[in-house]
Amino acid sequence: MNEYFLLPLASLPFPNINPILIQIGPLAVHWYGIGYIVGILFAWWYAKRLAANPKLWPDGVLPMKLEDLDDFIVWAAVGVVLGGRTGYVLFYDLARYIAHPLDIFAVWQGGMSFHGGLLGVILAMTLFSFKRGIRTWSLFDVVAAGVPVGLGLVRVANFINSELWGRPTDVPWAIEFPNGGPFTRHPSQLYEALLEGLVLFVVLRILTHSRLKLKTPRFVGGAFICGYGLSRIFVEFFREPDQQLGYLLRTNWLTMGMILSTPMVLAGIWAMATAKPVKQVQPQAT
Repeated sequence: MNEYFLLPLASLPFPNINPILIQIGPLAVHWYGIGYIVGILFAWWYAKRLAANPKLWPDGVLPMKLEDLDDFIVWAAVGVVLGGRTGYVLFYDLARYIAHPLDIFAVWQGGMSFHGGLLGVILAMTLFSFKRGIRTWSLFDVVAAGVPVGLGLVRVANFINSELWGRPTDVPWAIEFPNGGPFTRHPSQLYEALLEGLVLFVVLRILTHSRLKLKTPRFVGGAFICGYGLSRIFVEFFREPDQQLGYLLRTNWLTMGMILSTPMVLAGIWAMATAKPVKQVQPQAT
């Protein structure tokens, strides 16, 4: 670590934006929470737009009722929060929460895992689709198409909070984070916001509207899973590993984020490779 003290000062100043947007007495509204709320609401609105467009679906047959998506938003929010928190506890800091189990409920202290949140939403989608008689993969496709916006917003909030910063570097756009030690670091939160947010959303938009891949269930969902996994693995090479975990398997590069994202890439490739267009049942001649 001694060589890092030789790095130059940050060429870009850290924008000291208050992590709290509004505070009234003990009630505080954080940018981090706003990112989650706006992300969920956008994914709901965007999913309704996709589900209501007959040009995107086989023979113009809509895959679900718009009211179904109105009801699913509650399921999605519960899946994100419970799955995200459970995933963080299990994957990133289990020893701490075994020693202090009540801290599991202290969500205001931070600690959410995307991979856990994804598993929570997948479980919610599976149960909800069975309950409503909806094709599970089509529900996954329309929901996944809008998720990158929320991912990008939350990563920007991570940047505002000066958390999950990158590894020390001397690139011209490096930033010295106020709680990141005397090092200039990669703004890896913004790398993730760009790749997991903007780039992934544009790719999925091309698949849904130009390539009409909603007519091939699980292709868009598979592209989302694979695209996120690849983006996360790439950025992990620039992101500082979690302090309580560090690098894994005695390497100086392998992180928990990489390990959790690798199955996503494989699952996404499988989903896209095995996806087939829907064949509508033709009425029998009389």
